[in-house]
Amino acid sequence: MGLVSLGILFATAVPLRAQDKAAAPTTDIGDVWHEIRHRDPVPVGGPDEDRRRFLVVAPTIGSKPTTGFTGGINGNMAFFRGDPQTTHISSLSGGFRVSQKRQVLSGFRLSMFTADDRWYLQGDERLQWTSQNTYGLGASAPKADAENVTFHGAKSYETAYRRMARGLFVGAGLDLSSHSNIRPGDGLLPAWDQSAYLAYNEQHRFSPDGQTSGGTTVGLLYDTRDNGINPQRGWLASSAYRTFYKGFLGGDSSWQELYLDLRTYKTITADGRHRIAFWAMSDLVTRGTAPYLDLPTTGGDGRSARGYGEGRYRGNHLAYGEVEYRGTLTSNGLLGVVAFLNTTTIDDAADGQRLFHIWAPAAGTGLRVLLNKRSRTNLAADYAWGKAGAHGFYLGLQEAF
Repeated sequence: MGLVSLGILFATAVPLRAQDKAAAPTTDIGDVWHEIRHRDPVPVGGPDEDRRRFLVVAPTIGSKPTTGFTGGINGNMAFFRGDPQTTHISSLSGGFRVSQKRQVLSGFRLSMFTADDRWYLQGDERLQWTSQNTYGLGASAPKADAENVTFHGAKSYETAYRRMARGLFVGAGLDLSSHSNIRPGDGLLPAWDQSAYLAYNEQHRFSPDGQTSGGTTVGLLYDTRDNGINPQRGWLASSAYRTFYKGFLGGDSSWQELYLDLRTYKTITADGRHRIAFWAMSDLVTRGTAPYLDLPTTGGDGRSARGYGEGRYRGNHLAYGEVEYRGTLTSNGLLGVVAFLNTTTIDDAADGQRLFHIWAPAAGTGLRVLLNKRSRTNLAADYAWGKAGAHGFYLGLQEAF
């Protein structure tokens, strides 16, 4: 069945908001499945449809420098918590993967609007038994200096936002990031003793065996996107100021972080089949000293810097930009294509390396298969290349941004 067998559809589809229907595609993988089985498509409309859920579960595979080959299951559920005329679509996505490097990776993300967008709830939960290579700080850290670290990781970032005006939200939340049972990975012990990870811990008096950060968030969010799962137009601008406290939730140090995120989406043809998406992001340690594994890093959010493994470049201040072309290959919207460019810059004050001084660019392309035309959920397959031989293959649900 090819790609058809990758989408297992449960329940019924979620409709788009009324203002989006004019530009909606006409065929998704569910329609193809019904055609193959000679059955009528699931009807759209009806008084109860707005309260229904749409769940996609799909096998996922990938290959990145951090993990090697991975395989597992990903899922995405789209739903409305109120009238679609006045309420944005919500989503819950997550999965479970294992890798050839004996890693176990799991987590989910929640993006939920309550009725009439009065509240917006955002969550990022991760639980991992994993490893990654560690390097010196900055965007010029040589690949040859890599030293592998194995650890158990847990992350819980939860923020609740209250709407203040149309598209404008103010929020607060709790953050916890824990790395425990840290030990040498597949490297040699003499190299471990000379690793950048141990040198950082010795310099800042962190335990090399485990590190925790616990704190609070205050945030500001402006969101005019038509659909958070696969936007066609609109803006997202957000800022989050996180304050971590020594002793709070087991935190090992006091430090502060500013996270900035800006995205916009523009159609470049009248029919909306060809679009450009822009993303700018910055992650800055503004005060104090963060544990090594909590420093801003490429791929730290799980979506940025396609082409590089998580942790390939790391430092106190990070800036990131990406532009992506998105188009449909078929007039019914079933198949699509993307092409993207991204770049990251990270500083290293100890080495005199400033932000915007050295860059880590990457480029890639990918295919899209529309799993549900009402929620615009895609099966996304991407391949990306970075500098110094970095590359990766990614297969999952939803867009990177």
